[in-house]
Amino acid sequence: MDRNGIMEVLPHRGPMLLLDTMSLDADGVCHATYRIPDSPFYCDGHFPGNPIVPGVILCEIMAQACSQLFVEVFKDNLVMYRGLDSVKFRGTVRPGDLCEISARLLESKGGLYVCDAALSVGGRRCAQARITLAAVPKDI
Repeated sequence: MDRNGIMEVLPHRGPMLLLDTMSLDADGVCHATYRIPDSPFYCDGHFPGNPIVPGVILCEIMAQACSQLFVEVFKDNLVMYRGLDSVKFRGTVRPGDLCEISARLLESKGGLYVCDAALSVGGRRCAQARITLAAVPKDI
């Protein structure tokens, strides 16, 4: 799925749509990519002269990839965070880097969806997290 297809699934637009491609493999694992722009707004002050993508942005990239795992559930709802656990930052991500994301659904229970996600650059793991998401009515 390319960026246009992703926009049919996710409500994010503009600078907060943080995926370029997304696909689901035969094992139910989402594989996504995102090229960090050369001058993203979130690196303007993080850090001048030494731009590093903030960890919270890496978490958002992984969470957006998780949404592919249950697209049908979220057609009439928003995907909202309900938890971030076991978050680890293992490497630096910089403007221009190509992020490769993998995400898999661990369990679903009572409208909550728990996923494991990882983000790598050039085969080097940079971030990972257990992400809990929920379907929330769009009119909240």
